[in-house]
Amino acid sequence: MGLALLDWAVIAGYLLLSIGIGVFVVKHNSKNITDFFVAGRNLPWWLLGTSIAATWFATDAPLAVTALVRSKGIYGNWLWWYLGTGIMMMVFFYAKYWRRSEILTDAEMIELRYSGTSASILRGFTAAFFGIFKNCISLGWIMLAMLKFSNIMLGWSAEFALGITLAFALLHTLSSGIKGVVILDMLHFSAGTVSTIILAILVLIQIGGPTELAEQTAARADAPAGVMDMLPDLSHIGLTEMIAFVCLIGVLWLGQAQGDGYIVQRLFSAKDEKHAIKASLWFAVAGVVILTWPWIVVGLGSIVILPISEASEALLADPELAYPMMINEVLPVGLRGLLVAAFMAAFMSTVDTHLCWGGSYMVNDIYKRFIHSDGNDKHYLLVSRISIVLLLALSAVAAWQMDSIAGAWIYIIEIVSGIAIILMLRWFWWRINAWSEIASMLSALILANGFLWIKWIHSWGWVGDSALEMVNGWYHEDVALIRATVLLVLCTAISIVVTFITKPVDNATLLHFYTKVRPKGWWGPIAKQLPNLVDKSSSKGVWLGFLFGVVFLNSILFSVGHAVLGRYGNAFILLLVGAICGWLTLKFVASTKTQEVDANS
Repeated sequence: MGLALLDWAVIAGYLLLSIGIGVFVVKHNSKNITDFFVAGRNLPWWLLGTSIAATWFATDAPLAVTALVRSKGIYGNWLWWYLGTGIMMMVFFYAKYWRRSEILTDAEMIELRYSGTSASILRGFTAAFFGIFKNCISLGWIMLAMLKFSNIMLGWSAEFALGITLAFALLHTLSSGIKGVVILDMLHFSAGTVSTIILAILVLIQIGGPTELAEQTAARADAPAGVMDMLPDLSHIGLTEMIAFVCLIGVLWLGQAQGDGYIVQRLFSAKDEKHAIKASLWFAVAGVVILTWPWIVVGLGSIVILPISEASEALLADPELAYPMMINEVLPVGLRGLLVAAFMAAFMSTVDTHLCWGGSYMVNDIYKRFIHSDGNDKHYLLVSRISIVLLLALSAVAAWQMDSIAGAWIYIIEIVSGIAIILMLRWFWWRINAWSEIASMLSALILANGFLWIKWIHSWGWVGDSALEMVNGWYHEDVALIRATVLLVLCTAISIVVTFITKPVDNATLLHFYTKVRPKGWWGPIAKQLPNLVDKSSSKGVWLGFLFGVVFLNSILFSVGHAVLGRYGNAFILLLVGAICGWLTLKFVASTKTQEVDANS
């Protein structure tokens, strides 16, 4: 079923509205790269938190959620639910430090914290790795999702659809910078959330309500075992998968704990530290709770409406196609166009964000730092725009090299996990140096790609077939999360050893960092030299806020889940727990000590 004339009118109207807001409402003439990339550090928390969540609502996310529900059931969504714990740690432990550092990128933080040639090399490598390599993989899987969506929904050449939406995103980013991106994100998040909720409601109506959805899905013989389980059950999954789940929720959330990339770029743009903290908290609620359940409902509904045993050959080969197929099956004319427009807008919003974030690395941490350091503001703005165009071209190449969104997601988790602990420790332990990070990053890259090394060694005849088979088994996707956990432990151990056999950061750099950021933790030798700056406040409130925040987030998450599945008693109990813990979380957020408060007291 294709789009009707009314659908096309809705799509055109929405895109024109977006362009109109970008051109006529967001009148932001950037004077320098600080204006262009962090909006002069003057944006409110609700706008920033919504913007981060809007970036999560890219075209790839609903497709990946639907595929996971069809293959693993509800519990498969822990692949991003686990991030909530890390985001909550960022709320209480890191958001204020990021804003206090007053930098443009997290790569710039390296030379604020470390010194010498090793710090310079690390900054350049980090900018290239995260700003170009990781960013291109992220944009690549987002483009891949848009290609799949376009093939099902638009009836055009997928490449043509992708080109049109990318052109809109590129023009908007080049013209307005981060401020325009963030303001349009508010529109895109609102439209996307409302339209996906409408789709979920219509799925429920067509099937007969929440209880019927749960019963009919569970009754399907072709549904995955334990399809309705929100937590994994050993009677439905194997021991290896259960161990992988424990690794995910018990350890791997640390990879998100300090925040990075476009998330911290938003925190750099906040009015002050309190706004950075509140933006992180709102992002946790909007991204983890509000967005995911409408997608899950559609995924469950697809098992009933598009049964797996009766699926087309294309859908069996690629279950990520189920979401756009459900739009065609369920939505009436007009609403179908609204959701297509929302998906196109979500795609543009995410592309905007990644281009702005990646461009900031390329200009601030590579070009300005190593190539041309004495240019004027106009020159760097021009280079920023050129960098954004180049990044988009590289990302398009990446899109053609991957065929699975979820697979790319897991690969990123694996690489990032190896450096997680060291990135967290650098804020709280004076002894961490640039070589600590270099060791963890190189170790992660080497170990995460071990299957490539063994193939190369095997091709030279240095190892036998049995060794190759054993290593390939360790790098199988079924043990990816277990492997990521082992990688985290090994990379951290290697980094700690390297820390103790290399020299500390020079005293002047550590004093400057401590004066600016005023971190808590193990800063004894530095804190003794600056006794008036030592933060003597108790850490008890911060830890309690974090713990209550985790309970709040998960209680509300599962309260919504039980409600949409007709389990209203469970939903009510979890809602009460969530409300109490949410109130306590907000109390601890309000009492969090910030530098602005210190300055005014």
